[in-house]
Amino acid sequence: MATAIHPVDELLPAPKLFTLGLQHVLVMYAGAIAVPLIIGRVLQLPPEDVAFLISADLFCCGVVSILQSLGFTPWFGVRMPVMMGVTFASVGPMVSIALVHPGPEGARMIFGSIIAAGIIGVLIAPIASRMLRFFPPVVTGTIILVIGITLMRVGISWIFGVPVGPTAPHLVSPEHKAWLEQVTALTGTVPPPPPGFAPVPTMENPAYAPVSNILLSMVVLGVVMVIARFARGFLSNIAVLVGIITGGVIAALLGMMHFDKVAAASWFAPIVPFHFGTPIFEPVLIATMTLVMIVTLIESTGMFLALSDLTDTKLTQPRLSAGLRMDGLGTIIGGVFNTFPYTSFSQNVGLVGVTGVRSRYVCVAGGAIMVVLGLIPKMGALVEALPTVVLGGAGIVMFGMVAATGIRILHRVDFVTNRNNLFIVAISIGLGMIPLVAPDFKMWLPHAIHPLIDSGIILAAIGSVLLNLFFNGARAVSEEDLREAAMAGGEH
Repeated sequence: MATAIHPVDELLPAPKLFTLGLQHVLVMYAGAIAVPLIIGRVLQLPPEDVAFLISADLFCCGVVSILQSLGFTPWFGVRMPVMMGVTFASVGPMVSIALVHPGPEGARMIFGSIIAAGIIGVLIAPIASRMLRFFPPVVTGTIILVIGITLMRVGISWIFGVPVGPTAPHLVSPEHKAWLEQVTALTGTVPPPPPGFAPVPTMENPAYAPVSNILLSMVVLGVVMVIARFARGFLSNIAVLVGIITGGVIAALLGMMHFDKVAAASWFAPIVPFHFGTPIFEPVLIATMTLVMIVTLIESTGMFLALSDLTDTKLTQPRLSAGLRMDGLGTIIGGVFNTFPYTSFSQNVGLVGVTGVRSRYVCVAGGAIMVVLGLIPKMGALVEALPTVVLGGAGIVMFGMVAATGIRILHRVDFVTNRNNLFIVAISIGLGMIPLVAPDFKMWLPHAIHPLIDSGIILAAIGSVLLNLFFNGARAVSEEDLREAAMAGGEH
């Protein structure tokens, strides 16, 4: 008598595999392209390199999803339906690095820290379950809430304009600049201006917050809201993607979107490792990214527990370790191929529950689709061509959902009988807001530790863990708490 095949191991017909795999790709696509867009533009890379980052990210998303779902040797891969994407927890630290070290040098520093953190992640994966006691819901909820609040700054800047550079709210008046140049030229009669002396920007910049940009962002946001409110099933799961596509079409019709770079891009190109040069390994940056890696492993543990319930699969300790080890290996792959740390996407875990299809080969098919998309440079160039204002309306939703996920996790926290939890959340959020409100707070602190303290996400993570230890001690965390946190939803 033949042994019955578990639904997780069922190999579906090819047409059904493709259709269901494409669903998973569409659900995660908006979140997958957001991080390379953010980091590429903060690094001030040329459009061609930003498009390459997007292609590399899609390619690695696919490769890592295949390895996680299919399994790679007995030591890597949870062998359940998992789609992997870049964790938003890594954005804050990477932005901090990019602001201080723009260009290829900053990219090499980012990728070096990612590779090292991935190696550490592989090594500590078997003991990750012992670290769960340091990450109860009061800690994980607070960290995810701060991640969302920190990223909201990016979404808002996408709408109105970055407050520095060509889209700064105020510019130096040409008359003031010309006057200063004339005075400076009067050598001998007028003392030269002191070093660093420059006119103050006083002229309002028409490129900052134009009404047309605000209206287009509101249209994108409106489309997302309408679909989320009235659509059902799969369509409601891709509301953000539909909003971005709608905004892109409108932007193209208004002449705000240019396709010359898309036309110039080739139809096929391999993703070359170390595109920006040899990675740079800085100890402080590695320590910063390792903290992100630990948070990622904790999130993934909850995700795998929730997925094991949805798929009726027993999650043994070796299987959990293999899944977490794959998170580390995926992060190494990301650093080598010029992209970022990876984790399982919660919205795809939710889609497994919505469709009821538990076959891991569906996510293998989805991964294969992502690999193909990553090998088509025109796809990356098309995404890069999107005006940031289009992404702004979607960013409000994506990053707001991350913050809302943190709030939803915090609802499990006992704030009534244990008022100490209020102090943990309050102080941690305050720490997380320091880099947002006072970005120059570190000006007199040692330069070597700037990357570690320049991210509100890292400050909130360190603060919440230490405050929880101080107020509550290292108590055991139940699997139910982890499952609920994982299924709270949101883009992370």
